[in-house]
Amino acid sequence: MAPKLHTIIASTRPGRVGPGIAKWFNDFAAEHGKFDPVLVDLADFNLPVFDEPEHPRLRNYHHAHTKAWSESVASADAFVFVTPEYNYGPPPSLLNALNYLVAEWQYTPVGFVSYGGISGGLRSVQVTKQILATFKMMPIPEGVPMPMVFQHLDENGDLNAPDIYKTSAATMLDELFRWTEALKSLRAERKTPLKAAA
Repeated sequence: MAPKLHTIIASTRPGRVGPGIAKWFNDFAAEHGKFDPVLVDLADFNLPVFDEPEHPRLRNYHHAHTKAWSESVASADAFVFVTPEYNYGPPPSLLNALNYLVAEWQYTPVGFVSYGGISGGLRSVQVTKQILATFKMMPIPEGVPMPMVFQHLDENGDLNAPDIYKTSAATMLDELFRWTEALKSLRAERKTPLKAAA
């Protein structure tokens, strides 16, 4: 069975362009064939600013939104974050979503599809990689930066990907698959049960 890859739309703001970019990548991953790709929209979980009364390492979640997010993340073997850049860093929606969980993230490889202006979101990626290391995640060097991405979006927000995006995506997926297989035994050791709230 192919490992499950979650492509996560990191921006939740109205008017975002992330969904069109993420849909293109998710479809590309399906054609690539090494993963079972799942498109995940962070906005669908409607996570408030972190509001769990207990530390997430305990996995004693009290809120339905946290339990739903935990279940989604725990089901994945690898991730690709589709993210813009906000003030040289990641969107706060992504940081908040990361901080909700601990064990569910562990021993998963991560790739990035980043987009924006001249930097293509690369500064956001570099900041996020430092944070992911604290979750025992493996952010890989290969990525798909999309500078000046707006010129490649049609009137419906769909991405007309140039060849360089496709080449970069294939390279990243190949490497992501290697790490997914290499970390498989460690993921099997993660804690899985959720405790009921008292």
